[in-house]
Amino acid sequence: MLRKTFLLIFAFLLTWQVYAQVITSPDKNFSLTFQLNDNGEPTYQLTYKKKPVIRQSSLGLETKDAGSLAKGFTLANTEQATVDESWNPVWGEVKTIRNNYNEMAVTLKQEEPKSRTMVIRFRLFNDGLGFRYEFPAQPNLSYFVIKEEKTQFAMTGDHTAYWIPGDYDTQEYDYTTSKLSEIRGLMTASITENVSQTSFSPTGVQTSLMMKTDDGLYINLHEAALINFPVMHLNLDDMNMVFEAWLTPDARGDKGYVQAPASTPWRTVIVSDDARDILSSKMTYNLNEPSKIKDTSWIKPTKYVGVWWEMITGKSSWAYTDDYPAVQLGQTDYTKAKPNGKHGATTANVKRHIDFAAKHGFDAVLVEGWNQGWEDWFGNSKDYVFDFVTPYPDFNVQEVRDYAKSKGVKMIMHHETSSSVRNYERHLDTAYQFMKANGYDAVKSGYVGNILPRGENHYSQWIINHYQYALEKAADYKVMVNAHEAVRPTGIARTYPNLIGNESARGTEYQAFGGSKPNHVTVLPFTRLIGGPMDYTPGIFEMDLHNGSHVNSTLANQLALYLTMYSPLQMAADFPENYDKFPDAFQFIKDVAVDWDESKYLEAEPGAYITVARKAKHTGQWFLGSVGGNEARTSKIKFDFLEPGKNYIATIYADANDAHYKTNPQAYTIRKAVVTNKSNLAQFVAPGGGYAISFTEATKSQTKGIKRL
Repeated sequence: MLRKTFLLIFAFLLTWQVYAQVITSPDKNFSLTFQLNDNGEPTYQLTYKKKPVIRQSSLGLETKDAGSLAKGFTLANTEQATVDESWNPVWGEVKTIRNNYNEMAVTLKQEEPKSRTMVIRFRLFNDGLGFRYEFPAQPNLSYFVIKEEKTQFAMTGDHTAYWIPGDYDTQEYDYTTSKLSEIRGLMTASITENVSQTSFSPTGVQTSLMMKTDDGLYINLHEAALINFPVMHLNLDDMNMVFEAWLTPDARGDKGYVQAPASTPWRTVIVSDDARDILSSKMTYNLNEPSKIKDTSWIKPTKYVGVWWEMITGKSSWAYTDDYPAVQLGQTDYTKAKPNGKHGATTANVKRHIDFAAKHGFDAVLVEGWNQGWEDWFGNSKDYVFDFVTPYPDFNVQEVRDYAKSKGVKMIMHHETSSSVRNYERHLDTAYQFMKANGYDAVKSGYVGNILPRGENHYSQWIINHYQYALEKAADYKVMVNAHEAVRPTGIARTYPNLIGNESARGTEYQAFGGSKPNHVTVLPFTRLIGGPMDYTPGIFEMDLHNGSHVNSTLANQLALYLTMYSPLQMAADFPENYDKFPDAFQFIKDVAVDWDESKYLEAEPGAYITVARKAKHTGQWFLGSVGGNEARTSKIKFDFLEPGKNYIATIYADANDAHYKTNPQAYTIRKAVVTNKSNLAQFVAPGGGYAISFTEATKSQTKGIKRL
């Protein structure tokens, strides 16, 4: 009996050695185990500091026309490699990014019904795991259509999650914080109205998904390098706490067309026992290819103002006239129409914004509603809606161009596609040529409404390819892109750094549509910003809007967003006259940089608070921002990021003691203090509040009379 038991154990260990492949991260904190089960199904497990993060989970895909790519495999080969390199982003939170990982490429073979090969490539970084499927060129698997992706993420418990509903068309939702087991019961209330939305499951959620375990592990699930593939959502089996990949279908219900050789996007798992590490992770960027733009000198981080918030709040309109219920470009004669008196994009109004930008040192001005067609642009399933080159009678393109140039201000073009992607593609070359001829080096594109062709989704493969086509075409013309309502970023900006911003989440505009939760900005950096920067459009100083809505934020919180909501594209979104009311607070927006050499996350807890200090590129000046959540708190930080042996004057913009996002949002204080790298700060943060600090190196004589911390 003993001999028989020994033989069984030996046989098990031999099988494990044949099929179980293990790699660790460079710092040894992560361990990944790959194994084929008895049915030839690929599986993986992940641990962090010997704690299970992902239980044994299945891998693979099911196809419509080529059978299963999720079982019947044998292990053909395993190759391992180590990479340790550094690269410098064109813009970013840091000057240099280290790309250090251990890799394992597992080659799997299927013999039935025909000989086929699939490679699963794992990369284990010090901050997490990335893996993808690869399909080499081969005679028996050249083309196939994906029915379902079977990738699983089996959780180890009923974690706390910060989630928005799974949706094929929008990410513009407020985040819900709940246990995984509570998602089903909260789903209906979480699906708030949007102009285009398609939910798919009572337990479906979107990536980037942030979670926290009961024993203090922070886990983020996302994807990287989304190219020629549909967006991945996550569908939860809430009986077993297992997420499975859920791809966005196209108009036919298909979930991806693949032609070998090909690879899927990376599926990512970022993990730490310190929430600050999630925010500082650059793993998503590292899983993307290096820049394909050789000369990047024309890509410039930008701080801008614009004719936008006045339309969002209803003060003015995008449309020129109310005379026409329907218009046809080239046939509607706008010179015979009566102006509605509310049009925002007039030559005079734009010149006023140019003057404001020039006076206060802003780089650019955005103008929306300048081009013909806004009278019936939305909700009519209209194919030929804009031509992107024909202005309204009250907007003189040449006059604005010349005036902006004389003031040293750049203009940002606006291209609202109304989600008619075919129309946009037919006009792209002409539109970009028009931009360059008139001095526009950046474009804000929009995809509001249901996608045309009808039946397609914002996040299906064909539309993902459209966004990429527009981005690459823009690079050909040296145009920077800020895409709104497009797909959420997955680190593509490393490869195409002309993608200087995206919306793809619930931005500041929703504060004018009824408001967002006061802790919204303490969740976004853990979720939406994992894949790239957001054009969040901060800087609102007047919280009670004339349309009756209220901005759920304090004024000091708005200042802090320029640091906590990282982006190389930052807008001062409020009306110029509102900044004139608070010139001392506006000074911080004028001073703060948009491109950085260093970033230090000092405090972080999803849904509660974020504090970050950043060192500006070129000037070396430090700035700090801190945002809070629903409750008041005291932020306690050290200034040890400052250079030793030097004195600094810290200008602290903070919530007043009686500040509150709802009842007293404009109550703030500004004080100066002398600090060194040994100084500490305990700072009150109001509900929905925050604080911001600018640091200026100072001599002893300059610090006289200023209190030391």
